[in-house]
Amino acid sequence: MVLDNARIHHANLLKPFLRQNSQRLTLIFLPPYSPNLNLLERIWKWLKESVVSNRFHASQEEIRASVVSFLEYIAQCPERVLQGLGAEQLLKY
Repeated sequence: MVLDNARIHHANLLKPFLRQNSQRLTLIFLPPYSPNLNLLERIWKWLKESVVSNRFHASQEEIRASVVSFLEYIAQCPERVLQGLGAEQLLKY
């Protein structure tokens, strides 16, 4: 399992579970401060650039509608999303 270094991934509450399942799980932690290696961070960046940056939303509802529209768009074309994120090699698996 590939994990970023979010605090929750190192939480004391999680440690017993990880010990119990150490034979079934191999944890690989991304280096600190490496959002370029985390595809989810790339999607967040894309969302912020598409929905939030340099745009005025008159209400929270408008922001929510824009976010939902973005998520619907990326759900329709997963291959294009991976290509846009520079993750074409994942299409082979």
